[in-house]
Amino acid sequence: MTYSRMTSRLLLAVSLGCALALPAVAAASAGKPQEDVLEKWVGGSLSGSYLAGRLAARQRDYDIAARFFESTISMDAANPSLLNRAFVLYASTGQWAKADELARRIVKGQPRQRLAHIVLGLKAAQAGRYEEARKHFEKSAYTPVGELSGGLLMAWTRAGERNLAAAMKELKRLDKHESFANFRNFHGALIADMLGSPSRAEKLYALAWKEVSGSLRITQAYGSFLRRHGKIDDARKVYETFLGNAPENPLIRAELKNLEAGRKAGPIVHDAKEGMAEALFSLASALTDERSIDIALVYDRMALRMRPDFHVAWMLLGEIYETMRRYEQAIEAYRKIPESHPLHAAAQIQIALALDDLKRTNEAIALLKELTARHPEAYKPWLTLGNILRAHERWKEAVEAYTQALSRMGSPQPRHWMIYYFRGIANERSGNWPQAEADFRLALKLNPDHPSVLNYLGYSLIDQGRNLDEALNMVKKAVEARPNDGYIVDSLGWAYYRLGRYEDAVKQLERAVELRPEDPVINDHLGDAYWKVGRRLEARFQWQHAKDNKPDEKTLKKIEYKLKHGLDETSGDSVPAKERTADAKDPAAERKSGGK
Repeated sequence: MTYSRMTSRLLLAVSLGCALALPAVAAASAGKPQEDVLEKWVGGSLSGSYLAGRLAARQRDYDIAARFFESTISMDAANPSLLNRAFVLYASTGQWAKADELARRIVKGQPRQRLAHIVLGLKAAQAGRYEEARKHFEKSAYTPVGELSGGLLMAWTRAGERNLAAAMKELKRLDKHESFANFRNFHGALIADMLGSPSRAEKLYALAWKEVSGSLRITQAYGSFLRRHGKIDDARKVYETFLGNAPENPLIRAELKNLEAGRKAGPIVHDAKEGMAEALFSLASALTDERSIDIALVYDRMALRMRPDFHVAWMLLGEIYETMRRYEQAIEAYRKIPESHPLHAAAQIQIALALDDLKRTNEAIALLKELTARHPEAYKPWLTLGNILRAHERWKEAVEAYTQALSRMGSPQPRHWMIYYFRGIANERSGNWPQAEADFRLALKLNPDHPSVLNYLGYSLIDQGRNLDEALNMVKKAVEARPNDGYIVDSLGWAYYRLGRYEDAVKQLERAVELRPEDPVINDHLGDAYWKVGRRLEARFQWQHAKDNKPDEKTLKKIEYKLKHGLDETSGDSVPAKERTADAKDPAAERKSGGK
């Protein structure tokens, strides 16, 4: 959701980064700290448990981290830093009984700990004690971001008391910050809708939608409201506007299908607890970048506490864990989406991607094949299958999967260019050049002058000695579009090398090495070019540097031969880098862009 995201995110990241007392987080790691290894750190000591907890938290294995910080608390119960760390970890993992207990202890000694007050307020609201909840939310609202979260939650406590005027008064707290206006409008609309004030609700929905028509939740809520009040054409316009920018969104496509079938719509929020969940989800959705992902996790967990069947929040939780590279937890979250829900197929696709990231590729492939059988008309399972197969160099199988996907997509649209590009790569690598060239040229027709396609097609033509003028112009265009992409610059240099223009090759390859000094293939290419222009000492230096950067086995053998014998006709040229562009070689980026 994009409620003036940049400003809101900045406020949240700065304010909450201090307030939550989260442990310093290193770069996300896919490695899971093993409990038996961490046990060696513990040995029954406070310092051992603390260090083990810090390590697990740095690797974002919060379940294990919570366990070790719990151990430290038992040995140093009055330490506020330990209490805060353990509390946040319990909240991050949804262990609410333990989080609630620590929150009570924390606010006694730290009366301005915002998150602890929010958690205690939510607990009171769950029990219908709205006045008590409001007092906690009020105490949390002493910073700009506190005014945002506290204002929304206090408004929903008033809604729980069926007091529309008081709820709207609470929302006026947000008027101090222009970037919070759409939070105010959207949640004001939800409250007015729930409390039976349709004229006010419609006005506020319209304001929110006008500001952010690309918001999924605003689109769902406003479309539902219009349908419930007989404004079918207006609802259709709201859905179609959203789909104009996100044509494949399963939730809005399902809503439009229900509208056309004449099915009744229900509100997205039925009571105050669900409204609080919506507010917390709104905050979590605005915080999904790397710097604030830990905070998003806490807010999303709180949203799920207030509404356990909140399916979009389960999807967001899975995405958060994927960003953290905690794939097992992501799978667990995605499995909360029932088969009857429009998001189920998307969740299953994400499970397959996570399984592949866990190197359980056969399970991922089996799941996707099962999904294609259950949804024979859907193209996304086939597309995701093709991306996984291609990432594992199962070229012919990937071609078949892409062909199946394309057969279900109708006439080619501009957004389909990448699928033809991916199938072109798979066709080329499996030896079917005529079909590969056709795919690349269709990809360019759908997305003219895309640098990745220009690079791959242009280099391939040069490699075959065909259409040389056209091909070289393609690679030059790719470099003009991405002058700082070392892989594409390497392709231009290697194209010159293939054409026998060795001085030009050296110039481009030296620049490519500057951009990608760690890449073994580019260094190998530069060594070959140096050899051709008589700079043989420098050539051997580049080959040695390429060898030190751990090339694949095939390239390593060629480099070792050249280091021993120099470059001659029997040593063979290096492996071209055409397939190593940012788009074509990063399997995760490809699969995400093509699999959702």
